[in-house]
Amino acid sequence: MPHLDFTQPPFDVLSLAERQSIRKNTQIRFLAKDESLPVAELQYLYVVIKGQIEQSLDGDFVASYLGSNHSDDLNNNDWFDSRRLPEALTKNSLQQGDENNTNPKPAQTYQFRATEDTLLLQVAGSTVDKISAQNHLVRQLLSDKLPERLKALRQRRSGKVIDPSHYNTQQEVQQIMLQPVIEVKLLPVHIVDANASLYEAAGIMTKAGLKHVLIQPHSVENDVALPQRTGRLLGILTDTDICRAVSDQQDPATTPCQRYANFNLRTIGANDEIGDALLTMTRYRIHRLPVIDHDGNVAGVLGQSDLLAHISHHSQLISMQIEQAKDLTSLDTAVELIGRYIRAQHQNGVKIGNVSRMVQTLNAQVFTKLWQLIVPEAVMKNTCLIVMGSEGRGEQIMRTDQDNALIIRDGYTHPDLAQFADTFNHHLADLGYPLCDGNIMMTNPMWRQPLKQFNAQIGVWFKNTDPMHGIYLSAILDGEYVCGDESLLTQVRQHLKVAHRQSDPMFVRQFARAALQFGDVNQWWQKFMPLLGGKSSSQDIDLKKAGIFPLVHGIRTLALEYDILAVPSTKDRLKALVQAHVINQERADTLLEALEFFMAQRLSVALSTDDKHARQVDPMTLTALERDLLKECLAVVKSFKTQLRQHYQLEIS
Repeated sequence: MPHLDFTQPPFDVLSLAERQSIRKNTQIRFLAKDESLPVAELQYLYVVIKGQIEQSLDGDFVASYLGSNHSDDLNNNDWFDSRRLPEALTKNSLQQGDENNTNPKPAQTYQFRATEDTLLLQVAGSTVDKISAQNHLVRQLLSDKLPERLKALRQRRSGKVIDPSHYNTQQEVQQIMLQPVIEVKLLPVHIVDANASLYEAAGIMTKAGLKHVLIQPHSVENDVALPQRTGRLLGILTDTDICRAVSDQQDPATTPCQRYANFNLRTIGANDEIGDALLTMTRYRIHRLPVIDHDGNVAGVLGQSDLLAHISHHSQLISMQIEQAKDLTSLDTAVELIGRYIRAQHQNGVKIGNVSRMVQTLNAQVFTKLWQLIVPEAVMKNTCLIVMGSEGRGEQIMRTDQDNALIIRDGYTHPDLAQFADTFNHHLADLGYPLCDGNIMMTNPMWRQPLKQFNAQIGVWFKNTDPMHGIYLSAILDGEYVCGDESLLTQVRQHLKVAHRQSDPMFVRQFARAALQFGDVNQWWQKFMPLLGGKSSSQDIDLKKAGIFPLVHGIRTLALEYDILAVPSTKDRLKALVQAHVINQERADTLLEALEFFMAQRLSVALSTDDKHARQVDPMTLTALERDLLKECLAVVKSFKTQLRQHYQLEIS
């Protein structure tokens, strides 16, 4: 009798007693070719020993589950939980559609049919449930919630969950980065009146052992202190500010704090993730972040040294190296460190979204430093350098190509702007950021224009008279600030909103069609069907076409429809769509997790092969757990595309 392989998931995290319980409640089940599991037997967890099971829903193909005779790894058997029910489409629809749906579909069940003589191990569902209740690792692996199963995969990749007896003692970087900021030791809050002298503020700093105090502003009209501890109204004064006042030959005893305090204060929410705090500090080059609680008050101040003591400081060291670079050679060294950072974080099981957003921040610092090395200060002040596409969204980890533009202040000219742009793009190529095949770079005059002309061009794109206009518009919608005058990008975003409102009401419907241009999940999943005679390149799945692009562009389209134009990242767009009650939080989480799964798979391919574009993945090279999650994520894409068709009333093709 075949036995369960306890070295394979989800059984490799079981204790000895749990394994014995599984053995007692497992039996052999044989299905002849074309035989289906009866409804009465849809209460088990099945492992495919030999053969193949086809899963369908109302006659539509869903997935295939393969035995070891279809894999090079004889222990890499697929499994499936026959009790798992399909999510009703109405549950995950855009919320507008939910409100109008008065006839939700009844609960459905999947059908399972053997496409060849198949041998299964049948594990009692009740036994699995008992073990799941006491073993959270099993519970994660078999959860019907996609985010939970993806979390389990990330933990497994980190190599830190194979022995469940030691799991609770191991702190993964992933978990630390997801912790709320309030978990870090915060510096105490000391608030000084804006009219107090620098001498008084320095005394408070010395007594408290701090290098800063918060400054309470006054109402200009009434000359009274504004409400205490409200983060949005406070400023900050540091020991550096006091040194600056002394160097300006100001008398600390008579100079008010407000003259040298900074009231453009960056803050972080108490429940925001530690990863977001690190990104904010790195991006804006600041060392202290006031932490705001749910009432809007300052709960404490997050110091950079305390944050770095709480987490790995690798990214901060790279940031310092970029900042200190004085030429292309030293900048190249920093760029190489970014590549090592990506590999290390991925191997440690850090969530791909956290890695990609940190890489975006570090890349932006590289671009800024390079631009500073090339152009005079006047050009920096009168232009705005932006990145677009996946770099702008913070979703590009591999250096696939450049997408950048230069917005120029109206009326400003410099005879060498074209040369500066050419030098910048080609130096980036030398650093390993390839030139864009579509020429969406500032070397192209179309992407290097004064603000007024840039906005006029956007108006033309909204008329959608050329197939390329949708591509150009997608690029600028994903635009993110790098350096220079950020107000120029802000004005472009404001014009995007105006141009969209002035466009044909049917424009957004046509814009959405691009998300549907590639084949549905059924067509992609059929490529998982093994071919006689071995593997074939036709089995490869295009992760970008099948998964990433439909999700990114569909979410981009919804954001455009609802005038969510201030944030380019898919994560922030989803957050804004939830706040606008367009989709619910659970659906947003699922879409983001699916997107990040595809991104992580691309990174795995890039790190393990010479394919630096890393779009294709052969499913037969994946583990059973990865194949299961790939099926699930492709199903999420199919569901989302169906919602887009319904929402925009597009024909099904």
